[in-house]
Amino acid sequence: MSRTNYQHLVTNPAVSMPRRIRILKNIVLIALAIILVRLFFIQIVEHDAWVAKADEAHTLLETIVAKRGEIYMMDDGEPVPVVLNQTTYQIIIDPAVTDKEGIKHALETYAKDYTVVDLDEVYDTEGLRYSIVAKNVPRDMANKIAEENIGAVWFKKNNQRVYPEGEMASGLLGFVNSDGLGQYGVEGSLNGELSGKDGLLKATADVNKVALSIGKDNVKIPAEDGKNVVLSVDRGLQKGVEEIAIDAVNSSVATNASVLVMDPNTSEVLAMANLPNYNPGDYGNVKDASAYVNYVTEVPYEPASICKSFTYSAALNEGAMTADTTYFNEGYEIVDGWKIQNAEQRASIYGTISMKTALYWSLNTGSIYALKLLGGNPAAITQQGREKLYNYYYDKFRLGQATGIELFEAEGYIPDPNEGWGRDSVYANMTFGQNLGITMIQTATAFSAVINGGIYHTPTIVKGTLEDGELKTQSQVEVVEDQILSPETSASMRDMLVNNRNYKVRDGTDKYGYAVGGKSGTAQVVRNGVYDDTYAELVGSYIGFIGPEGELPKYVIMVKMWGEGQSVGSGDAMDLFDKLSNYAINYLKIQPKA
Repeated sequence: MSRTNYQHLVTNPAVSMPRRIRILKNIVLIALAIILVRLFFIQIVEHDAWVAKADEAHTLLETIVAKRGEIYMMDDGEPVPVVLNQTTYQIIIDPAVTDKEGIKHALETYAKDYTVVDLDEVYDTEGLRYSIVAKNVPRDMANKIAEENIGAVWFKKNNQRVYPEGEMASGLLGFVNSDGLGQYGVEGSLNGELSGKDGLLKATADVNKVALSIGKDNVKIPAEDGKNVVLSVDRGLQKGVEEIAIDAVNSSVATNASVLVMDPNTSEVLAMANLPNYNPGDYGNVKDASAYVNYVTEVPYEPASICKSFTYSAALNEGAMTADTTYFNEGYEIVDGWKIQNAEQRASIYGTISMKTALYWSLNTGSIYALKLLGGNPAAITQQGREKLYNYYYDKFRLGQATGIELFEAEGYIPDPNEGWGRDSVYANMTFGQNLGITMIQTATAFSAVINGGIYHTPTIVKGTLEDGELKTQSQVEVVEDQILSPETSASMRDMLVNNRNYKVRDGTDKYGYAVGGKSGTAQVVRNGVYDDTYAELVGSYIGFIGPEGELPKYVIMVKMWGEGQSVGSGDAMDLFDKLSNYAINYLKIQPKA
């Protein structure tokens, strides 16, 4: 190519310009088309989704925490608080903004015991923008931290549980954990009623998430505070019962004790204690979780000879015997090849004796004879006898099934009368409270029916609720009032149970004008599937009543004492019952018959 032609191509771009313009135009048209298509999707197809995102960016959502209901006991006829709320705060930070050294110094200075995280780990977590660093911080300490003016620190108000009575009734009350959930006791079983229902605040907010005063889409659902629950428990009686029981445990080989005080004419619980106690406000400071267990309602066991009261009641109510019915006591019975002996072996009660005498000496042969009479054959245990005893134990006395009380409770079990091997020996042992599993609340409620005229009442521990300072009594359970025994049977049983005490309490003083009755029980424990015949460990129980002579009893007290590897007999339990009875007579101002 010549020099002249080359210069012409370089200096005259007219030949290539139209092509470049067309290319650029096409690029612009394509870009506009993409933008239009995207705008179409945003404004038409994805309209609702983008509106929602815009609303979210300018919407404040905040939970309005409901105030947890408080718990009351009765004291001289008036509700008094035993569980209260205290305002505390959670401390929340944004690790991406909050000064690490500043917040660390503030927490160590004012809220060391309430810090729940390792700050170094919080700040080492990449991308973390929200962290709760302390919980349950008291108001004064939260104010001190706020005065430090550390950026990106928030304070969220909470209600913390306070137990002003300390360890008193801890097994009954339970506690509230760090997540605000009731655990064990009343706090756990009535958590729904006590918790209430959280509310919601939804409002238009500015860029700093500060709610604006007016917005057409503002929503405020008020929180529904929890109910203030009033227990039927008498605070003064509860306190006195626990003090006496603690002394009894400390002066015996027992390590544990449970006590239940009940009005037998209503089955209202007046006191319920489990030892050892713990502090619900410091619930983590226990050796193990067994400290939280309410042994009165949650642990079935074998109350032993206490159950003779139920066997005798069944035979009396069926007309199969009277208190004066006699049988020949040989000191033992052979049932299904097993030798069942009386604990009491003495010449004076060998031979022909009355059923009243057999109950007085707590003879196993006597309760087995009552079972035979139930079956219509004084010489043998029959299917009819087993079925009738089952009917009374399970259907009438409601043993081995939940009572319906407003607490966590176990059911336990009553063996089937016609299934399994050795039914006669199983039921022979059942007559004196072994080979079954029942709770203290079941036992005391059934015993109340035995001595109150024969009426079974559903037990309750809730008297009502406190609303605007007024006690509103209301039933929290499906109340059963069932005439399961005749008044005559009940009267006969009261006489026999009073005869067991010889009208005296075991402090040696006559209680003239009072009717004191009861029944003891000493149970062997099961090891490796069989009863421990060495008697190295025993569980002692006692249940009894007291009231003015000639009237229905005013209260029932049941006591259980035990210790792992310890031989705790009914004598220890009876001693505790006597002390509790004397205290209750004075505290409840029960007047003797003139």
